[in-house]
Amino acid sequence: MPRESVRFAVLGPVRVWRGETELDPGGPQERAFLALLLVRAGQPVAMDEIVDVLWGTRPPNSAVNVVRRHVGSLRRLLEPGLAPRAPGHWLTRDAGGYRLVTDGDCLDLLRFRALREAARRVTGESPARAVELLTEALSLWRGPVAAGLPERARAHPAFGATDRERLAAVREAADAALRAGTPDVILPQLQLAATDHPLDEPVQAGLILALAAAGRRPEALGAYDAVRLRLAEELGIDPGPELREAREAVLKPASADEVSTPAAPAPAAFTTPAQLPHDIPVFTGRDAELEEILGLCDGEEPSAGTVVISAIGGMAGVGKTTLAVHWAHRVADRFPDGQLYVNLRGFDPSGAVMEPGEAVRGFLDALGVPPDRVPHGVDAQAALYRSVLAGRRVLVVLDNARDSDHVRRLLPGSPGCLAIVTSRDELSGLVAAHTLTLRPFDPVQARAFLVRRLGAERVEAEPDAADEIGALCAGLPLALACVAARAAVHPRFPLAAVAAELREAHGSLDAFARSDASVDVGTVFSWSSREVSDQAARLFRLLALHPGPDFSLPAAAALAGLPVRRTRPLLAELTGLHLLTEHSPGRYAFHDLLRAHAAELVDEEHTDDERQAALHRLHHHYLHTAHTADRLLAPASDPLPPPPAPEGVRPEPLADDDQALAWLTAEHAVLLAVVDTAAAGGQERLACQLAWSLEPFFDRRGHWHDGLAVQRIALDAALRLGDPVLEARGLRGLGRIEGRLGLHEDAEPRLERALALFTELGDDTGRANTHRSLGWERDQQGDLPGALRHNQLALDLFRALGDRAAQASVLNSVGWYHALLGEYRQALTHCHEALAVLQELGDRYGQAATWDSIAYAHQHLGRHPHALLGYRNALALLRDLGVPYAEADILTRVGDTHRAMGDHDSARAAWQQALTLLRSLDHPDAERVEARLTGRAGEAGAC
Repeated sequence: MPRESVRFAVLGPVRVWRGETELDPGGPQERAFLALLLVRAGQPVAMDEIVDVLWGTRPPNSAVNVVRRHVGSLRRLLEPGLAPRAPGHWLTRDAGGYRLVTDGDCLDLLRFRALREAARRVTGESPARAVELLTEALSLWRGPVAAGLPERARAHPAFGATDRERLAAVREAADAALRAGTPDVILPQLQLAATDHPLDEPVQAGLILALAAAGRRPEALGAYDAVRLRLAEELGIDPGPELREAREAVLKPASADEVSTPAAPAPAAFTTPAQLPHDIPVFTGRDAELEEILGLCDGEEPSAGTVVISAIGGMAGVGKTTLAVHWAHRVADRFPDGQLYVNLRGFDPSGAVMEPGEAVRGFLDALGVPPDRVPHGVDAQAALYRSVLAGRRVLVVLDNARDSDHVRRLLPGSPGCLAIVTSRDELSGLVAAHTLTLRPFDPVQARAFLVRRLGAERVEAEPDAADEIGALCAGLPLALACVAARAAVHPRFPLAAVAAELREAHGSLDAFARSDASVDVGTVFSWSSREVSDQAARLFRLLALHPGPDFSLPAAAALAGLPVRRTRPLLAELTGLHLLTEHSPGRYAFHDLLRAHAAELVDEEHTDDERQAALHRLHHHYLHTAHTADRLLAPASDPLPPPPAPEGVRPEPLADDDQALAWLTAEHAVLLAVVDTAAAGGQERLACQLAWSLEPFFDRRGHWHDGLAVQRIALDAALRLGDPVLEARGLRGLGRIEGRLGLHEDAEPRLERALALFTELGDDTGRANTHRSLGWERDQQGDLPGALRHNQLALDLFRALGDRAAQASVLNSVGWYHALLGEYRQALTHCHEALAVLQELGDRYGQAATWDSIAYAHQHLGRHPHALLGYRNALALLRDLGVPYAEADILTRVGDTHRAMGDHDSARAAWQQALTLLRSLDHPDAERVEARLTGRAGEAGAC
């Protein structure tokens, strides 16, 4: 007997047919089970995931047996004649879970995806056909995916991801309809999506453009005003760049039958960040608060129309960060697009508050946005950040904010996101935020805390002493943790003795005195710090001088003037008593209360000379290590050699450019702080040298905004010193970074002034390197002969100086500009000379660039096999170094070379690889490569 056909629908309510008969899928649990199998579309679903969808975090002991009963019921529903315990055809056991056999003919979700993929393939050559396919795909939706399920089940990430596919298809259809000149076709779907997602800026921008293109300009402007007001009222933010560009397009003068529209934005780059700090395994004492905030996420659908913002306030040391991080870990699985975390240091005793611009740039970097796509100015950066998050579910933890203004630009604008903000401020300026103020532990909570840390037997044996410890700690979790750590180290000490010691101790923490604290918690910290060895106590005090958000073991050793091997056990003492935290392997940090306490102690117990000597050692540790990294990353540069390292300073050994990049990446935020504090503390020359040592790192990684900040500090410091040598270097450093950021009107005059100073000083190395920078400026402004001229002048100077590394680097630049000017044989002469020296010196980055230049020249001479060999050599080096943009650039030229040889399959393969890389970087060159793939030769540019 032939098997009856089966059809399923999940794009809306869950439905199932056998033949022409619609079947009843059963009750809510049976429907949720079937819906999960359907959105996985033929993939196995693990038992744990099924249990999670059906019961959440509190499944019954019988959960697995109940799932098996649902499996049997579904099999019998689909195949009525199936024998008991028979495996069946449609629902099979697979990879420890269950898989529903489906294809595009029997499941609407797979049909939707097939139509969308077909639209992608034709959108370049026929946007009208793409609109037809996408319209058909969207017509399959009859509501949200798996509509009608219990809210708890619908909150599962699998359903949210499927709903976002519909939203993405609406955007794609809108773009295609605008290009095809048929905006009316997609307007109903756009209006529905805009209603369901009132704060989704790309969708709203698409609606505005479509309304205008359909001749409904007043409605388009009204839609813009409506979303602008919603963003202001619900999120306290202004419209992002896509909305502003859409409005500007509507306002532009247009012909009677068309409206000018900006090009559809490239898809935002997106990786999945996972930045949450470690959760505390012994978390306790906040049951009521946790239940309240967990309720904010219960029942939230992935496409919910609001951003959930929760502000956790309270005094210092009350456990705001601990609660926020624990909560974030509890709900992280509901945010499949990642978790972002930043410590804004709003109340850091050192004054090193993180500005919103630095924080948003860090988020953009974590989200995979290439540095060259980050705009200048914090408002534009915040708008890009919101656009990248649009349509995604991301959890954002903004820890230790100074006030509402400190976090306003960092709040996501995407429905379905959760923002958790902690602060000592009440944050009353955050519109629509759920607020929670933490109080110190009451006696019952304080005792429960000690039970969790010390064990019930010990606490119950001395309940009065335990309660006294809680009172002496003012119920503050941080203070209780310090005392519990001390008591745990000495399990034979009676708690009464611990309480007596604490009662007799004296401390001060005036900077954090609060009227609602019944005792001075500085007493606890003073008592704890006196329980460590003299050397560890000295290190604890000196660490308060460190200007960064955290520090490494070698940096702590430099500050103390001790060898690393002697410093390691001292840090272990301090972390063991919770006076420091090791928040990631090998990196340590203070709680700000403890830093304040250490700062009081270092002022009381150390002379000004001792403090300055410690800072001098620390600054030189960073300067000497950064100088080593500079020489590894840029062997052709001309850094000023640092002065001899003071006694007790041992720079970190860096063997190669990989180790240099790893060290600079780990110390990035610290190095910014050291440049600032050194310049402010009278060490201007050291600040300048450190800033200039960071240039290759900022350039290689694209951290140009941070580079701009430190170069401004360096130039100001050089001008204060009145030293023309430092002034010339400061002008050149700032001019270079301004050029990278497109500030050419500032960069070129600054570089010209630097060149004049280097000439007056007779510094030919400085002149040569400044000519190279001016050559790059000329290139960026389209003056290739001028770029070649500056590089030739640099080459002449380097040859006279006998600097082989610099000669080799600039020889390739001269060759490259000859090639761009069509002088291919001269290009090859220079580049082959450069390659021989670069290979001898082991400069892999320089070799890759030179192989690219050689291949480019061969390509345009018609020597295609030679060109392919050169490009392959360059690609091998770049892939080893991890430079994706340069790799994509060369792959594009590889494709061009294959096309010139008539090998169109190989050409398409290379271009496709390039396109994949460029899309992952969200780079505008992706459009140029896509034009090659779709045959739009006029858009592809010259080959």
